[in-house]
Amino acid sequence: MLSKEELAAFLKTEFPQTKCTIDDIWHRGASVRHEIGYDELRPGGTVSGPTLMAVADVALYVAILGEIGLVALAVTTNLTINFLRKPRADKDLVAKCSLLKVGKSLIVGEVSLYSADEEEPVAHVTGTYAIPPKKRND
Repeated sequence: MLSKEELAAFLKTEFPQTKCTIDDIWHRGASVRHEIGYDELRPGGTVSGPTLMAVADVALYVAILGEIGLVALAVTTNLTINFLRKPRADKDLVAKCSLLKVGKSLIVGEVSLYSADEEEPVAHVTGTYAIPPKKRND
């Protein structure tokens, strides 16, 4: 399993456009955080749906790479989101991911998104990633 520091360095190099930071990684899971600012808001003062989806996708990616190693070409093949309640515009968005199935070619996970320090999730996401052949670190 990769360390939080190794994954953070990889994201900084390979995905410098992401604002997500890694809070923690563990066996088959990860937690990431995204600071909410003006750019992430939509009319009505809520966090935009694309922001929630992007943060969930990063959480899945981090959990997967933490499990299988640095496979840059692992790609999202499916992402489904259920918006549950209005996220707070004045708090970080936190995504907690757990991997449900880790196969040789597909990995399935789920992500719960929260406004920081809130108990109730703002969204629930399921996603599937395709893993390129012969690139896994077993």
